[in-house]
Amino acid sequence: MSELLEAAKLLLPEAQDERSSSQQWSDEHRFIEILTFADPDEILAMLHYVIKVDYLFPVWARNLAYRLACLQRPDDPDLLREAAIDLFNFGPDWNDISESLMAEADRIDPEGKIQQNQ
Repeated sequence: MSELLEAAKLLLPEAQDERSSSQQWSDEHRFIEILTFADPDEILAMLHYVIKVDYLFPVWARNLAYRLACLQRPDDPDLLREAAIDLFNFGPDWNDISESLMAEADRIDPEGKIQQNQ
């Protein structure tokens, strides 16, 4: 299992319940440090795992992870759509960003928009 995934698991609620606030702070900083240098495949694997295990994985961590993955793959319409959908789930504060991501994905891959609507 990757170091990023191990760090992400420490942010799940069941792990948080067992840690002191100073340990939680340390876990969050370690997660950010590892995430910062992770490649998009590792980021997406981590996100898919933790979201499957606990859909309420911290929103700040999800947003940061998707943002870093999108910055590394700005021309990946599937990733942009996935990030946009995730943001829509926790809006409305980020709906404008979600719409922008969807529009960029549709610009890159107009056929994907048609498939997505079917």
